[in-house]
Formats: sequence, structure tokens, C-alpha cells
Amino acid sequence: MQLPEETDAPPQINIVPMIDAIFAVLAFFIMSTLFLTRSQGLPVTLPDAATSETQVQEQWVVTLDAQGRVFLNQVPVAVDQLAAQVRSQLTDTNPLVIIQADAATPHGLVVQVMDELRTLEGVRLAIATQRS
Repeated sequence: MQLPEETDAPPQINIVPMIDAIFAVLAFFIMSTLFLTRSQGLPVTLPDAATSETQVQEQWVVTLDAQGRVFLNQVPVAVDQLAAQVRSQLTDTNPLVIIQADAATPHGLVVQVMDELRTLEGVRLAIATQRS
């Protein structure tokens, strides 16, 4: 008895699932990059100006380490002299002072530094944290 010869179908590679996976990854990257931009207003086309200038905001960084030492822009300073040091170097009317306190810094020292800086007119305070 002779069996009919079966013709083997040529092997095929199905690329549809691979294309779906590539489009899913592409959509993920497109959506994630939209959240990387920092939008501070509505999207508009700004006009050109020959006399335009960049407005730089004055920032001061006050660092408090775990040993209780205070630094103003990486220069050691006493807490009671902090406001005088900032006042002598002010050029902006609304400077931003960023307080970088170590997690082990005593809370009382942070409050003392904030209280000292709040004696300055127009100074805005910010506390630096790390995203968890």
C-alpha cells in the first residue's frame, strides 16, 4: 500500500506579533518622553526680538550637613551671620534660597536657618528633597 505523498508546507515566520510588540514599545517611549518636558505655560509661538535678554533668577544654596555645619554656596558660614552674608550679595529683588539639609540634621537647626533667612525682604525659600 502506497501512501499519497504529503507535501510539506514551507516554514513561515509570522511577523505580526513582532510588529505589535515593536509598536507597543514605540508607543511607550513616545508617551514617556512627553512627561520629560517641563511645560511652564501654554504652547504658543513666541515672536522674535532683536533686543531680547535671558532673565536669570538668582539662587542661593544653603547646605546643612549631619554635623550641624552651615554652608552658603559651599562656603562655611555661621547661622547668625547667614542673613547678613546673603543680604550683602543680593542683586535680585526676589532671590530663591534652596535649603539642602542632610536627613540627619537636627530639625531645630533647619528651623533656625529658615527663621534667619525669613528676615530678608522678598526671599523665597525652598527645601531640596530627593524623589523616592
